[in-house]
Amino acid sequence: MSKFAPKSVGLERLKALLRKAPGASLLRFLYQLRNEKGRRLALLAIERPAGLFQPEPTTAEDRYPELFQLVRGHIGDGPERRILSLGCSTGEEVFSLRRYFPRARIKGIDISRLNIRSCRKRLTRLGGDPSLSFETAGSAAREPTAHYDVIFAMAVFRHGRLGEAPPRCDHLITFRDFERSVFELARSLKPGGLLVLRHANFRFGDTATAAAFGRVYLAPSSGAPTPLYGRDDRLSPDGQRDDGVYEKR
Repeated sequence: MSKFAPKSVGLERLKALLRKAPGASLLRFLYQLRNEKGRRLALLAIERPAGLFQPEPTTAEDRYPELFQLVRGHIGDGPERRILSLGCSTGEEVFSLRRYFPRARIKGIDISRLNIRSCRKRLTRLGGDPSLSFETAGSAAREPTAHYDVIFAMAVFRHGRLGEAPPRCDHLITFRDFERSVFELARSLKPGGLLVLRHANFRFGDTATAAAFGRVYLAPSSGAPTPLYGRDDRLSPDGQRDDGVYEKR
């Protein structure tokens, strides 16, 4: 049996029946509106912006200290350094990065305009910072070519509803969209720049873009395993991850 198999088949069948019950979608939508997080998710469900992978805004301060420190040691700091946080949620990653890179120019982008509104409000409360900026975007398509020294995409290329490892993922996210997104990230990186990926439902090594990169660091497995899907959007049988830090040649 797969390690991703549900613990209780009966419970999963009951959940499936409830999802198909008359009015279930409307009830789920109304239930979401009870708090701020739910309202953010509901707005994304209504707007369905292009480039959406992970709708959940879950984040935390200094969530990846070992990776932040590794990158800091690799590229250093200074006003000439440019950093992009893709899927910055409500800004915790960007404000954490500021502590590791006090002089760099750091930009956070997120597909949710409500998340970006929260980022800007926090920046204002802190008195502003001309080297920090935020923008609503679902990809790096509008970012300049060969502009960034490092791009972080942490728990972005995934979907929470794939946690139970269904046999296919293309009802939620697709490898084709993942490949398109990482191509734009690579285009936006300078030669020698770093791409940092964590907790993706796809392997970077399966993309054509990966041929232009060398791996600097392979992230260790942690927590519950993340289901992996191949180029055909089918569940990968080996589950071998390649999250980590990659350097553009």
